[in-house]
Amino acid sequence: MSNQKAAKQSLLLTLMGLTLGWLFFIAAIWSDLYVPMPRYDNNGMITSEPQVQISTYLFLIGITVFGVFALLGQRKVVALRATDDSALAKSVHRATNLAVIISLVAGAVYAIGNFLGAFNTYDSRDASPLVRIFGVYVPIVLATIFVVLVLLFAFVFRKDAPDLASTEHDDERKQLQRYVGLAYASPIIGTAIAVILGLVVYDVTRTDLNVWIWVVIQAIIATSILLGTRFAAKVRLSKPLPPRPRQTGLAAVNLNLVLAIVFGVVVVVMSFTYGASAIEELRTWPSYKQGETEQLFPTVAMPDLNWFFSKMLPALVLLALAEFGIYRSITTRHSEEKLA
Repeated sequence: MSNQKAAKQSLLLTLMGLTLGWLFFIAAIWSDLYVPMPRYDNNGMITSEPQVQISTYLFLIGITVFGVFALLGQRKVVALRATDDSALAKSVHRATNLAVIISLVAGAVYAIGNFLGAFNTYDSRDASPLVRIFGVYVPIVLATIFVVLVLLFAFVFRKDAPDLASTEHDDERKQLQRYVGLAYASPIIGTAIAVILGLVVYDVTRTDLNVWIWVVIQAIIATSILLGTRFAAKVRLSKPLPPRPRQTGLAAVNLNLVLAIVFGVVVVVMSFTYGASAIEELRTWPSYKQGETEQLFPTVAMPDLNWFFSKMLPALVLLALAEFGIYRSITTRHSEEKLA
């Protein structure tokens, strides 16, 4: 297999993960159509029982699939750069790095969103412990595990870790890898512990968190950050990395790559937005009649060809356009051609 083909396969792995993640996100939004709407009594209090929504896990699976495929693509191209550090491999490496970072951000936002969603407008603490555990706690723990593992495998625990390039002995490398790993992971794990502590207090006391609980939460987060800083400082005491040679015109090439990726990200966001909007079009609300006092509930229509071509297909085309644009913009300018 040529090095050019191997680099392209690394990029395709990441784009495949993006497609699968998009499909899981759409499936999650679709599943929410069939979740019963909350019912309220005459006093405005909710009467329906809280339940674990399948979309909670479908969203997490989508983020995880995208992150894992991006990680596989990154590790594949990193191994390629060890034998042939071509311009295409460098560009693919930057693109996969960005994909990994986006998946990490998505995982962090997901965990924080579940935390904030636990403090909603109605008293969901009356839900059974199993509903609270599998609807709130387990997703936060799983998202934290995903973020920590991807972060460590993507940027720390690999043979060519750039922060460790100047080490000479395996023992020294392993020790520095532990320090770098703890520097990355400590703030994330500390924040997750603080978040879960806040939720436990909220569920046990059945009252809003008072100021001292928030003080404890912030103290835990601050301590984890300081621990991470301490481990990072130990890494800085290691041998400095050799300076990299500068290349003429590199800034313009990098700018072109950034613009292509920004274009892809914007179009992907549009694809997600239009896809979610297409799913929401299947929900139909009955017309309100003056004087009607009964609570209205929507119906869910079955998708048909008209809906697919007018609503969902544009979202799919936007996703394909974004992926094609990213792939071609990276591979075309690094095609194997003789210099003029």
